[in-house]
Amino acid sequence: MGQHDLNGRVGTYATSSDAGGSVRAYVPTPLPPIPALYIASLSGLVSEAMYALGRLDGVCSIVPNTSLLLYMYIRKEALLSSQIEGTQSSLSDPSAL
Repeated sequence: MGQHDLNGRVGTYATSSDAGGSVRAYVPTPLPPIPALYIASLSGLVSEAMYALGRLDGVCSIVPNTSLLLYMYIRKEALLSSQIEGTQSSLSDPSAL
């Protein structure tokens, strides 16, 4: 990536002189980026995600074998992926994975 590829939005190069010569350094643009990020509007979604993670942790503490629970969701995801690709399969089909 050359100096002309940076267009000023990502950052610029600055040249500094030293006793032994000159040094070129990359200087990024200041944060926050343009357009500004509005993180306050995401607090509700973060709160919901944390609540869901807490519920999942609670379920994992009472399930005797969490690997079976995980296996069920892996098979379900594989089934949905195969449907997107146009392949016909079901959860009872042993070749679904």
